[in-house]
Amino acid sequence: MPSLKYHLVAFVLRHTRKKAFASPEGLHARIASVRKREDHRPPAKVAAKLDIAERKVAGFPVYEAKPKGKRTARRILYIHGGAFCFEMTPHHWALIAEMAERLSAHVTVPIYPLAPEHTLPTVEAMMHEVYRGVLGEGGEVAIMGDSAGGTLALALTMAAAREGWPLASRLVLISPGIDMTLANPQVRERARLDPWLDIPGGVEAMRLYAGDVALDDWRISPLYGDLSVLPPTLVFSGTHDILYPDTALFAERARAAGRAVELVDGARMFHVWPLIDMPEAKPARERMVAFLS
Repeated sequence: MPSLKYHLVAFVLRHTRKKAFASPEGLHARIASVRKREDHRPPAKVAAKLDIAERKVAGFPVYEAKPKGKRTARRILYIHGGAFCFEMTPHHWALIAEMAERLSAHVTVPIYPLAPEHTLPTVEAMMHEVYRGVLGEGGEVAIMGDSAGGTLALALTMAAAREGWPLASRLVLISPGIDMTLANPQVRERARLDPWLDIPGGVEAMRLYAGDVALDDWRISPLYGDLSVLPPTLVFSGTHDILYPDTALFAERARAAGRAVELVDGARMFHVWPLIDMPEAKPARERMVAFLS
């Protein structure tokens, strides 16, 4: 049975965040509201645990985070979610800090440009430069991404394979966006269960990000890209997430292409539940650590 904390979080999401995705107008209202207070900087608790340096790539911030007083044995590129329209949050930073400390990892955290102020070409240019810089240093690099960050992780992997760049050793995808047309009939059925996401605002977010690019382009909907290039991949998706049906289809198609893809189904879980401080997130994080170890 889901925990009391799960039910509380789901209730709050349904009565707050769901409104942002219930309509295009709701999404625009949410963007206008949060832009005034969003802050991508690491919270004080995280800054106290990690050595964090900031640099710029294509004019946008990139953080380099390492555990204090430890030698780093692994390298991770973490790409945050937020429907391509919203900034990273303290929830993201808490997971990054845990991975950095438990894995003795050096984590690179790009703060990519957001829609509607920017569209896919600007994001792609910045993230390609970050990717080439991190993967070009040599050694194994794992890529982690949640929600839109999972979409970007897959698109970067496919772009790297096309361009002949080094590939990540592993991918960890948390509630990734796989087919952002959201046209699958099963997605519409899940929308009634999902306490967070909905189709009208979700499609509007993708339209703002895509600009002139079609929503079924592999850079936005990686389900339509070359799944045969994927490294070993661990995917988390909650069964009460509108993105779940396409994520399950993605795992099936990737395995058919000969790829090692493990899908962790979160029974009754909502979007990006492993990021939330609740009991159900703990086993998911343990699985991430084991996979990346």
